[in-house]
Amino acid sequence: MSVNTDRYENAVARYFEAWNAGEPEALAKAVAAAWSVEGTYTDPLAAVTGHAEIAGLIAGAHEQFPGFAFRPLGAIDGHHNTARFSWELVSEADGTAPVAGFDVITLDGDGRIRSVLGFLDRVPAGV
Repeated sequence: MSVNTDRYENAVARYFEAWNAGEPEALAKAVAAAWSVEGTYTDPLAAVTGHAEIAGLIAGAHEQFPGFAFRPLGAIDGHHNTARFSWELVSEADGTAPVAGFDVITLDGDGRIRSVLGFLDRVPAGV
């Protein structure tokens, strides 16, 4: 495995740690580890900047989907400072995945996320 592949996999692993952190302190720590200070997250439903706003967005997702976890789907594809990967939001109770999509991330020189562009492929009605 190349150094760049490790870099992308490490960044994506930290990304999922943040999205799956439950307690506010753990969430804040995971967001800080995954994103640069001025990092951004943008998808069709949200556009936020900075650790506090990103943590708030993630906390909101947990409130909307209690008992669900974000899981990667397939391989991570990357080049230069950019990577893309697919994911789904899975019920820990029954394994259903009502939400799925893919994200494109841009990394800074330290391997932390500078920006996320999210695309939603499957979303339940009313979301």
